[in-house]
Amino acid sequence: MAEAVKLPKMSDTMTEGVIVKWNYKKGDSVKSGDILAEVETDKATMDMEVYAKGVILHLVDEGSTVPVDGVIAVVGKEGEDFQSLLTAVPAANAAVEPSAPATPAAPTTPAAQVTLAPAPVATSTNTDDRIIASPLAKKLAEEKGIDLRAMQGTGENGRIVRKDIETFTPSAVPQIAAAATVLGQESFDEVPVSQMRKTIAARLAESKFTAPHFYLSMEINMDKAVAAREQMNAISDVKISMNDLVVKAAAVALTKHPKVNSSWLGTKIRYNHHVHIGVAMAVEDGLLVPVVRFASQKGLNQISAAIKEYGKRAKEKKLQPQDWTGNTFTISNLGMFGIDEFTAIINPPDACIMAVGTVKDTVGVINGEVKPVKTMKVTLSCDHRVVDGTMGAAFLQTFKEYLEEPVKMLV
Repeated sequence: MAEAVKLPKMSDTMTEGVIVKWNYKKGDSVKSGDILAEVETDKATMDMEVYAKGVILHLVDEGSTVPVDGVIAVVGKEGEDFQSLLTAVPAANAAVEPSAPATPAAPTTPAAQVTLAPAPVATSTNTDDRIIASPLAKKLAEEKGIDLRAMQGTGENGRIVRKDIETFTPSAVPQIAAAATVLGQESFDEVPVSQMRKTIAARLAESKFTAPHFYLSMEINMDKAVAAREQMNAISDVKISMNDLVVKAAAVALTKHPKVNSSWLGTKIRYNHHVHIGVAMAVEDGLLVPVVRFASQKGLNQISAAIKEYGKRAKEKKLQPQDWTGNTFTISNLGMFGIDEFTAIINPPDACIMAVGTVKDTVGVINGEVKPVKTMKVTLSCDHRVVDGTMGAAFLQTFKEYLEEPVKMLV
């Protein structure tokens, strides 16, 4: 009997996914445990296993956006009728090529639906002369060297779709002369919002407008921290970064101020006894926050190795759900980009996030003398439902003490 293959929930915040690549095609045989497809979630591109056995009878198109529990494939016996599986949830089972936004008929049941992809990529010069084509059609046209201006689309409102590219014959349509270049011409590109960017937008908007933020800033003398790092790197196989020192100092300071290492849960506040530091990392599509677990108990070389490994896997989109969950405090460091000072939005479920600026050369008064010093500014964003000003300030004082006297956090 034919069996519908549904898109599983591959992360705690996932609501839909994009089918990036099929590893099998219609007519191929699969068995339980085979890696059927690569799926882009809101966090990463992940492998999806199939748990059915048989011949692939149906697949949605690569590039389709499908909600969690939407049917993406059908597996059964060769020649078996499977249409009932598709008509049971019509919108969720059609092989959908990413297309222009449309208003679907209201469903009569709460069945899952394949969501039509966001607006197609379109390059426009003016409202009377624009090329409207699906992302897949544009990609195929580029691969085949086809000028989309020489085509008439068969899709809705003259939209160029995949079959137009596949059946296109240059001699079948009149050639259109290339438009002359005009200085000052208006143009733009529109690209679909990635799953990661959708989730970042939703979660940070919810955090910003739900949690009452307040901010505490402090300047720290980094002379001894810089000197300590240079000494450690002279003898350590794992090179310690300034961010590693920041993570360690924050982790140890949190053990002294457990009320900052907490979460707002609506009807109760959770005070965590363990310290899991989320480290914000920029990736191509947005931002990921992998978690250094039990950071207060790790040595600097262990923290450094963990962050380097997370950074490598984040760029390759190989982080797994367990890598970015469980944070109790978050650090966002833009110092490597030369940013002196900034504020960050709290990363739920944490009560606080610390924004770290660059270490820069300046001058200060030390023992009555004006001397060159290295300083760094940090800003602590706090959820006022959990953390009060004096609590946040006390934590920052301890954090500052550890960086200005690094030996204290190593004993």
